[in-house]
Amino acid sequence: MRTRLLMTACALTLGAAGVLLSFAPELGLALLGVPASPAALLLGQLVGALYFGFAMLNWMNKDNPTGGIYNRPVVVANLTHFVIAGLAVLRLLMDGGQSSGLWVVGALYIFFAILFAVTLYTHPFPAAPHKG
Repeated sequence: MRTRLLMTACALTLGAAGVLLSFAPELGLALLGVPASPAALLLGQLVGALYFGFAMLNWMNKDNPTGGIYNRPVVVANLTHFVIAGLAVLRLLMDGGQSSGLWVVGALYIFFAILFAVTLYTHPFPAAPHKG
């Protein structure tokens, strides 16, 4: 149940960001305080496609046992994405990025990174009662 909520929340978050960046990259970049040059718009759309792909992966796996050895590749892929991107956003914020949208993005990345790290090392099923 816990991982179903995590996978659903992650899928909806990434899906929304993916649709926004794919179809309205100017708006998505403006929310982050990024000037809309042609290269930035292209990169925004590419990132949007990646986000939407990850959203579909998480949505399709939301009903499967996840954690520990179960669905490990999906958990590791999500953990890797959220840790690396979260650290990159935090570094930018530490260097003076003042966009409030960027603070929200950074908080979401760290939040999901922590949840996927916990999921990676948590068995999805309750422990069986010990007979002895």
